[in-house]
Amino acid sequence: MTPPDLEVSDKEVLGWAHTARFFTTAAQLHQLPETGLPEVAFVGRSNAGKSTAINTLAQHRRLAFASKTPGRTQHINLFHVGPKDAPDQLWADLPGYGFAAVNRDAKRRWQQVMADYLQQREPLRGVVQMVDSRHGFTDLDQQLLDFMAERIHGGEISLLVLLTKADKLNRKEQSAILAKTQQLLASYVLTEEADIGVALFSALKGQGVADAARQLWDWRRQAGAETNETQPPAGET
Repeated sequence: MTPPDLEVSDKEVLGWAHTARFFTTAAQLHQLPETGLPEVAFVGRSNAGKSTAINTLAQHRRLAFASKTPGRTQHINLFHVGPKDAPDQLWADLPGYGFAAVNRDAKRRWQQVMADYLQQREPLRGVVQMVDSRHGFTDLDQQLLDFMAERIHGGEISLLVLLTKADKLNRKEQSAILAKTQQLLASYVLTEEADIGVALFSALKGQGVADAARQLWDWRRQAGAETNETQPPAGET
């Protein structure tokens, strides 16, 4: 994983994450606006704690809607992050996947929408994948990772896996699932460009929240550096 910006305090990166606010929603990829902002997608199984993690990072109870019926949300919800008059990152909350009660046709459609977004969306710079620490990577989690593999290998997008609900495990169990996940993810680091990280996360205990916010901050910083590199120096055209 790219070395974090340690010159910035946890208070500053958390304060930045707390600026997250609702922007718009879309049911199809072609409905997504082109804002020019780098995007970070949040993905995970319907019961992996994705909405809770987003709300914890944003310090907002209802920013990401957590339905009582997992799998009901079938839109991509977008959130601006950064200064109100000049947001510098866009969070994309993708529908949860893998819940059996969802209509088969709807499930198939959303699997395709998510695959297309992860494989084709040009402004996408980072993905936060939520995986329930009690179960580790399931077949569906692995499939989603495979959707992104080519772009990860090429350095187009970075990946942060958050092992959610870590408070449900004791220290020995936490260490074991962290090591197992690191081993699995190592098989995806096939090039120097690949940028993959993993962290234990607990919204209830606050474990890993500042670390996750710092990674999002760093992706924002990296995207800004890329933009500056493509701009001509002052006075040149």
